Order: sequence, then C-alpha cells, then structure tokens
Amino acid sequence: MNLILTRHGETIENQDGLLSGHLDGTLSESGIEQSLQLAERLRIEKIHSIYCSDLKRSRETAEVIARLHPDVSLYLDERLRETDYRGLTGKPKRYFNFRNWSPEVESREDMQARVKDLLVEVYKKHPSDTILFVGHAGSIRALLTVLDKKPAHAMEEIRGLTNTAIFMYKVEGNSYTKVLYNSIEHLSST
Repeated sequence: MNLILTRHGETIENQDGLLSGHLDGTLSESGIEQSLQLAERLRIEKIHSIYCSDLKRSRETAEVIARLHPDVSLYLDERLRETDYRGLTGKPKRYFNFRNWSPEVESREDMQARVKDLLVEVYKKHPSDTILFVGHAGSIRALLTVLDKKPAHAMEEIRGLTNTAIFMYKVEGNSYTKVLYNSIEHLSST
C-alpha cells in the first residue's frame, strides 16, 4: 500500500493558538488556499480512497482533494481525530505542556493505539492501493511513530508539522518505508 499522510489546512483556531482537540474548527483563508495547493499537488497521485477525521477542518480539506479525484471513496473515521484535550479543549496552547503530558488529556499511548488500529484495518482492505489519510497534528504524529516504529512518547519529538505537509510511506505488512517526509513544496507560492 502506498500511504499518504497530511494535516488539515490552517484554521482560525491555529492562528489564535488554541487547543482545538475534538472541536470542528474553521479553515482560515490561508487554510483554504493551502488545501487547494495540496489538492493540486496530489492531483498526480492515483488515490484509491481517502480516510479523514470526521472533524470539519479535516473533512473540508479532504473534500477539496476529493474534487480532483472524482472516483475516490471518502471515509470519515474518528480514529484520525486530534488529541482529546478534554477540559483544556478550546483553551490557549500555553495551558498545556507538550513535553510533560497531562494525565487529564488523552494519552499518547491511546492515540498511537487508535491510529495503528486504523492503519492495520486499512492495509487489510487496500494492500495494493494508494490511500490518503487526512488528520491533525496529533494523529499524524501518532501515525509517524507507528510507521517509524518508535514508542508513543516520541510523538513529542516530532516538530514542524506544517498544515498540509505531505508524508508518504510504502507499507508492506509490518514493513514501512519512508518515501517523502514533511514536504511543503506545494506551499511555495504562499
């Protein structure tokens, strides 16, 4: 399976430095433009199916991409959601220490388990297809730890996850080969 990962376009909440968590979020003007540029970059990929978080910011980004792939199936999946910040949801990021994970927030291990479950399930369904996952900073970091065979706490070491950055892996059973990592070349015109 050829796996493409990306984060949703920038949101108003990203601009305001808020912990969006499981809130839907609203794509900013820049986020809409990023989504359009991402879709144009992914036009050349022969995407079979798109799996995206059911939250509005990811769904809208995925829908922009899907318009250039009219035969693609689009599936909403809660396992691609952002970290559940629970009581901190909607608060400024300064309330959360990403280096010292708070026990009131969804654990990194739980996040890693939920995205790994999705990855295994999708691979069984589409072992020879090109699949796109559209998620969030947290769920993409969790997926990267699975694909790079790192422990869940390594999520906090992954920095610079730009909105709509592209990651590509070749998945063959339990073997994951990095093809493209954190590419933002499609955003060069902004």
